[in-house]
Amino acid sequence: MVREGIVLGHKVSERGIEVDRAKIEVIEQLPPPTNLKALRSFLGHAGFYRRFIKNFSFIARPLFNLLAKDTPFVFDGSCLEAFHTLKKALVTAPIIQPPDWNAPFEIMCDASDYAVGAVLGQSKDRKHHAISYASKTLTGPQLNYSTTEKELLAVVFSIDKFRSYLVGAKVIIYTDHGALKYLLTKKDAKPRLIRDKKGVENSIADHLSRMQFEETSSLPIDDYMRDDTLLKVTTSQPWHADLVNYMVTGYVPKEVDKRKVVHDSQFYLWDDPYLYKLCTDGLLRRCTPACEAPQILDRCHSSSYGGHYGAYRTHAKIWQSGFYWPNIYDDDKEFVRRCSRCQRQENINPRDAMPLTSNLQLDGIDFMGPFRKCGDKEYILIAVDYVSKWVEVLLCSAADSRHSIRMFYDTIFPRFGTPRAIISDGGPHFIDKRFKRCLAELGVDHHVATPYHLQTSGQAETSNKQIKNILQKTVEAMGKDWVSKIHDALWAYRISYKTPIGMTPYQMVYGKTCHLLVELEFKSHWAIRKWNMDLQSAGIQLAELEEWREKAYHSAKLYKEQTKRWHDKRIKIKTFKPDDKVLLFNSRVHLFGHGKLRNKWEGPFLVLDAADHGAITLQDEDGKVFKANGQCLKVFLEPEMPQLEEVDVYELQGTA
Repeated sequence: MVREGIVLGHKVSERGIEVDRAKIEVIEQLPPPTNLKALRSFLGHAGFYRRFIKNFSFIARPLFNLLAKDTPFVFDGSCLEAFHTLKKALVTAPIIQPPDWNAPFEIMCDASDYAVGAVLGQSKDRKHHAISYASKTLTGPQLNYSTTEKELLAVVFSIDKFRSYLVGAKVIIYTDHGALKYLLTKKDAKPRLIRDKKGVENSIADHLSRMQFEETSSLPIDDYMRDDTLLKVTTSQPWHADLVNYMVTGYVPKEVDKRKVVHDSQFYLWDDPYLYKLCTDGLLRRCTPACEAPQILDRCHSSSYGGHYGAYRTHAKIWQSGFYWPNIYDDDKEFVRRCSRCQRQENINPRDAMPLTSNLQLDGIDFMGPFRKCGDKEYILIAVDYVSKWVEVLLCSAADSRHSIRMFYDTIFPRFGTPRAIISDGGPHFIDKRFKRCLAELGVDHHVATPYHLQTSGQAETSNKQIKNILQKTVEAMGKDWVSKIHDALWAYRISYKTPIGMTPYQMVYGKTCHLLVELEFKSHWAIRKWNMDLQSAGIQLAELEEWREKAYHSAKLYKEQTKRWHDKRIKIKTFKPDDKVLLFNSRVHLFGHGKLRNKWEGPFLVLDAADHGAITLQDEDGKVFKANGQCLKVFLEPEMPQLEEVDVYELQGTA
């Protein structure tokens, strides 16, 4: 049987929870920091065990003062003393014992002019054993409270902070402010036992209340559960109840496999009142109960930033938002499969019929529409970057070159600079002289796609399709509000995971993930613990952005090569050579539905030249030469009629 082990950097044994000596030995050998980076590294290591160090913020105050903005780095005697005191405190850190649920809890709380502090503990053999420390900086109107009000606020804060321990248990509160005893003797007061304790005896909470630290280092958890709903929740046991009970109390029911619970607990972190799972990518994700899972699925799939994507991308959005529960992907697939709007709008994607070729780093541009007229808007001009998959749109009243030029001058050029090349179809709005002159002046190469061959400008067509699918599933039945929904569709598209680049377009452009409303609503780990206001860290993150883009470029290249190999294995390769006769697929019949009784294939045409990348030069019966993509062609087989011998029936009658 395992007597002790390391769980998330802490040593857990039958004695309680203590620091990991292996980590402390590393800190003991550290020399005094000589710059801000080394100081932040030391405070990060030491702060990991701040729950074991009494007056941690008070001891480390000289070191934290050096982190203030525009403060010169002068490591004086007070800083050196704080540095050595912290190292010594880590070596002699006490053991925090688990609570005894049969004994009453004791809370020692106190308030100062700028903070409140509290200690949760229990008395065993006339000795006080600490269970947890808590403190909070006063902000806003709280700073103007009277002394009595601040002391009472300390009581309220401590009860709210340690609520998960106190529900259903006897509680004794110690305070050095005698007036509070009389405030709680009213008839309508809660049945809590208050004892007056002198400030000298209440030293632990007294020191905690006089610490000064950044508010962001200890954000209070918003506990929205009401007392009258507690019994209703406990009737439906969450899937992680056994894990939480073991991590908090060390108790495992007899009917549960204790070895499995102990083994699994090393991958979880209990941060009252939530349980987090340490995933393989190194991120902490909140363990979500079954009652919240459908709401999270609905937000990440059907909301304005959901976009009604498929199961894979919806799962990626939940994953990046910081939530976890068992069978999350199976639940996601079932939810998407039963989505009413998705069932009405799903399309069947046709298979490609020619070997794929590598794409260049280009920007694609195309018009969508006409849509139902909303104001004076009928069209959407969409531009997509082939590397980051980032999409920009312009709402237009007409599909003309004026709006094409406006898209580049108002959106593309001022925001992202001049692209090396663009791909568009052969519409009059893109081959207009003014549009060509605009691109030529800026040195942008313009490539025109093959008519009625969507794969030539595949990225723009793919983005068009996805934006259109999102709009179809989010606008009202008559489609009158598509203008107001286009920005939500863009948001959903930009923050959705793209397999070719291995991240979202938003992360590719801005160097960080886009935090969603669902993270704040259901309190993911980032929302309550990682409100990052460190400008230097943000600067380092921006410096790494170029490395991300290089990685995304190689990821997209590898993805396209793998897709090409997979695609080419599943098709029958078509080859054309000069003097072949071929038939050309009539795309107008397929795209516009004209003439249902007309032939879908036209020709035959004579092949004059066949390029390596699918562009075939053809000649019709009148001698007109044009180009077409090999996907739209198939070899024409000449009919071979047998030569019949002519027989004169009269000669047959004569011979008869």
